[in-house]
Amino acid sequence: MPPVSPTTEKLVIEKLVYGGDGLARVQEQDGRAKTVFVPFVLPGETVEAAVVEQKKGFFRAGLERILIPADARVEPACPYYLRCGGCHYQHARYDVQLKLKSEILRETLERTARLSFQNDIRLHASPPYEYRNRTRLHVQIADEFRIGYFRYGSHELLPIKSCPISSPLINHAIASLWEIGAQVPSGLNEIEFFANDRDDQLLIELYVLPDTDLEKLKRFSQTLAEHLPQLAGAISFIQSPGQRYLAPQQPALLYGLPAIRYETRHAAYNVSAGSFFQANRFLIDALVEIVTGDRRGTLTLDLYAGVGLFSVALANRFEQVIAVESASASGRDLEGNAALNMKISRQTTESFLAKSHRTIKPDLVIVDPPRSGLGERVTSLLGKTSARELVYVSCDPATLARDLKALIGYGWELRVLNLIDLFPQTFHIETVAALAKG
Repeated sequence: MPPVSPTTEKLVIEKLVYGGDGLARVQEQDGRAKTVFVPFVLPGETVEAAVVEQKKGFFRAGLERILIPADARVEPACPYYLRCGGCHYQHARYDVQLKLKSEILRETLERTARLSFQNDIRLHASPPYEYRNRTRLHVQIADEFRIGYFRYGSHELLPIKSCPISSPLINHAIASLWEIGAQVPSGLNEIEFFANDRDDQLLIELYVLPDTDLEKLKRFSQTLAEHLPQLAGAISFIQSPGQRYLAPQQPALLYGLPAIRYETRHAAYNVSAGSFFQANRFLIDALVEIVTGDRRGTLTLDLYAGVGLFSVALANRFEQVIAVESASASGRDLEGNAALNMKISRQTTESFLAKSHRTIKPDLVIVDPPRSGLGERVTSLLGKTSARELVYVSCDPATLARDLKALIGYGWELRVLNLIDLFPQTFHIETVAALAKG
């Protein structure tokens, strides 16, 4: 339905839902209650909100005024908050953010999978700010240089001079870009910063239109390096109009090195431009320890292995590790990072399991799928594995709930739930679920 003429409602917020909104209800003329979703609120608050969109079965509203605030409400640390679409919970005390995320995770499992997990969800907190080692910003060159995030609920650029959830080096890089903004070449759509574990080296990825002048990009990268000595490398990726997050097979090296070294307590990893790596610089070691624990044995499978974050750490405790990764850049890094007792498979998880589930006998399976989750075919194949333990790393509670329901149907039992807060101030929920058979 099209947007409706704004009407102001007085609402009492019942709870928060996945996505960052608060849920309230209004009575319609026929006496029925209709759900209203409102951003930037907290449970128990009384607010005024303007209904701006009507959907079948619910309204969306914009927050107008807090009438009765929650005790957990705090002043946001970021000057762009409420306008920027990047963060959702800066108005909430951090300990309350963790509690709310835990409640949302538990409710999502119950609602989506009818899975009632009776044990406590183990919470793993992060420093609430300066945690991101990877930040991606939009760039506009027309009329004047601007760099920033999209405004909340739109695709309009909000220029920013700093980002409190990003690392100090990334903020230094943002400031350097503003200094040389006039020299940024046309055709640059987005720029992604990736800082190493010490926050003293930076890799940048430039996402550009197909006809962007490569020599101008190289000169720009050299100029940026003069302002930013921590710049280890700059790489460009062709990005067709309307296609975000497109990483072609052959990126162009503009300056320095195509990868940086990321060291953790357990291992060191080469991470190239275009490769996936966890974005919370404070919780990477904790995440690896939660996933790997004290597990050991003959054979483990690391599916959706990325650059080998888990499989390299497990290689000294299992006789063999098979790591499966189909993405081009991550797969190449995985091969370079692999230990001698690791076998690398550069195919999709579904293809690998379809060919091997009858012939290999793993003790442990680790899965870290994208936001879309495992899906029906992979859960079916995992139901047939001989492994006695499965560790599922999830970045989306809805797809996790769907997949857990299917896995339980194949005989798996959910034993432990960990909520690792990789993304404070946002609605995103990272979960590690440990399942067992028998």
